[in-house]
Formats: sequence, structure tokens, C-alpha cells
Amino acid sequence: MNVAGLEFPDELHYLVEHQVWARLAGDGTATVGITALGIAQAGEIYMCRPKWPGSLVEQGHSIAVVELAKSIVSVKSPVRGTVVSVNEALAATPELVHRDPYGEGWLARVQLFDFEADRAVLLHGEPVAAAMAHHAWLSRMDET
Repeated sequence: MNVAGLEFPDELHYLVEHQVWARLAGDGTATVGITALGIAQAGEIYMCRPKWPGSLVEQGHSIAVVELAKSIVSVKSPVRGTVVSVNEALAATPELVHRDPYGEGWLARVQLFDFEADRAVLLHGEPVAAAMAHHAWLSRMDET
């Protein structure tokens, strides 16, 4: 789906409050990243450092740190679990997050603890468009 000129793939689960997404895999893991709206709101990312494999992450708590032009920001995880791998390409080319936020710009893969519990605060499918449109409006992204 497309909202405010930004793409939001239908198959993803979104933690809209923190502008992050999770793509479920059939093996009990999820790939996580930052939404196109989150990236547009943040501006250019100069550095992206996900937590190390083996790190425990909680839903709504830090899974990565990004450096922006004037600040360092914690990226929140949409799911709970253990980091099993990170996108090592981001160390040399953090702009992948901008160029391909739902593909090559992913942050980490997480072995899920209890996705059914996490699902309660995630949006998926039809409700995503209205929620993202509202967040775009709040940040005046809908006027571009």
C-alpha cells in the first residue's frame, strides 16, 4: 500500500508508534527494520548499529542506534526475542536503510519469543493505511 507517497508492504507487521516493521519467516524468526515514514521523518542516517547477535530485545525497546545529522536515536523493536543476525552491510553503507528500507536496508533478524503476545500492539493489513496516514499528517509528511 502507498500512503503519503511512501510504500508500506502489506505482508509486514508494524509497530506504528515507533515506525518499525517485522517480516515473519516460517522458522520462528522475524526480520525487522525502519519504515519508509520513519526514515523520512528522521532524515539522513549516517550510522546504523544494530544490537549484537545474542542480545535480548523487548518490544518497544532498543534494537539499534542510528546517528542522524544532529542526534543519535534508538530504534525500537517491533517484537520480543533474541537477535540472531544483523545486517552487516549497514556498517559500510548505512544509506541502504534509505534506498531499500524493506529489502537490503533491514536491521536485524530476531528469534521470536512469543509473537502471538507481540501481535496485540502490531498493525497488519488494512488498518495500516489509516494509521500511517495519521502519522504522516502529524509530521506534516502528507503535504509533500
